[in-house]
Amino acid sequence: MTTTEAKTGYEAGLNEYVKQEKSAVELITAVGRLMYEKGVELVFYRNHLVDISSSELINLFDYAEKVLNKTIDIYNVAEVAKTLSTLDLAPSKLDVGKITGEYLTVKDKYNSITDFLNDILNDFLGSEKHNFSPQDVVLYGFGRIGRLAARELIKQAGKGQQLRLRAIVIRTVDDSQIKKRASLLRNDSVHGSFKGSVIEDYENRALIINGQQVKLIEAKNPEDIDYTSYGINNALIVDNTGVFKDREALGRHLKSKGSSKVLLTAPGSGVPNIVYGINHKELDLENENIFSAASCTTNAISPVLKIVEDNLGVKNGHIETVHAYTNDQNLLDNMHKKPRRGRSAAINMVITSTGAGKAVTKVIPSLAGKLTANAVRVPTPNGSLAIIKLTLNKQTSLDELNNLMKGAALEGELVNQIKYEISNELVSNDIIGNVCASVFDSNATIVSEDGLNCVLYSWYDNEYGYTKQVIRVAKYISKVRRLIYY
Repeated sequence: MTTTEAKTGYEAGLNEYVKQEKSAVELITAVGRLMYEKGVELVFYRNHLVDISSSELINLFDYAEKVLNKTIDIYNVAEVAKTLSTLDLAPSKLDVGKITGEYLTVKDKYNSITDFLNDILNDFLGSEKHNFSPQDVVLYGFGRIGRLAARELIKQAGKGQQLRLRAIVIRTVDDSQIKKRASLLRNDSVHGSFKGSVIEDYENRALIINGQQVKLIEAKNPEDIDYTSYGINNALIVDNTGVFKDREALGRHLKSKGSSKVLLTAPGSGVPNIVYGINHKELDLENENIFSAASCTTNAISPVLKIVEDNLGVKNGHIETVHAYTNDQNLLDNMHKKPRRGRSAAINMVITSTGAGKAVTKVIPSLAGKLTANAVRVPTPNGSLAIIKLTLNKQTSLDELNNLMKGAALEGELVNQIKYEISNELVSNDIIGNVCASVFDSNATIVSEDGLNCVLYSWYDNEYGYTKQVIRVAKYISKVRRLIYY
């Protein structure tokens, strides 16, 4: 290759990328306008588009081509997004990749993009069609899940807002606590800095987060709080303390004035345990007011097990979770009420128990008595892996099994729960911040020669991926649901 050819090839490639970046900026602008002016969230084949860079956006098109076999250029998607921003849309969630793909297939039948969008989104037009009052939310406790939930709730604020974070309950509220809680919200060693503004409001005992005043309420007991005195009514209480875990204990929240429902961010006893996408539609929302979002591991394994059980049948199996260490363990060797957990979490692999094997049967009853489970805590602060070994009722192949997971990740009830991953270089840090409950590692799948035994590997961000599931449940039980074209 001559110097001239190299220069020409280099400059041509660079110029094309710059053009893509310009379209990415236009697309991001349309995404922001739709989100904050109309309460319309755009996604691209399930991938979120809010708060991402132009280069991250361009990479999504590469993913779509490799995984979904969808060759759609960014210019068409940007044009569709810009046109969407001109329509009188009700608060909704729209897959701009799916919409663009459909438009390119039938565009010869329409005079313009606008005509096409008015046709397929006719039920979405007219912002008055889908009005609902936002749900007040109180975070009871402000640990790992509580702070991530706060970040996510604040990020989703805007016109058409579904959930409003109104207060955070902690045991003590004074100036030092306000300062420390604000610092922990701003900075996170695993998930990075909060992309927003956090201001300490010492006078009003509150945090001002992206302009939203969030009260800090001091309480030792749930029933002692009068939320109405803070202007909070019919609140959903999200309990992430890990202290109250059964119906009686969680019911104490409902004795407080101004509360209406309770959602536990842990497995619950005597209350519905929910994995959104699988059993949330079975809930009796009129007569039940206490719910559990189950555990991070249950949310990670249930989607995968559901696909296998429905399509191939599970005879029996074992689940081994390779789990990041948690605050329940000791940093250095010390006393602990549970076996092994007293040993240093930072330098040991620690075998421990998990209730995920039994918990999943509350979500998928047909698996009762078929699964065993155990866990190994490992020296990583976040990012976990479920190894699922199953004996099947029907024969399968590696390709068939992977294609079942791929299909579930793209269409149906579990598109928000399963991410189909094709990278053969995937490691635990790569799934930190993933919005899905389960990141299916297609390259790690093993199927026996007889086709009746398999080993499946599913990664999960045991903090953020789980928090996203909690918020999905919160929206559902609060009946603040947007229209979806997804």
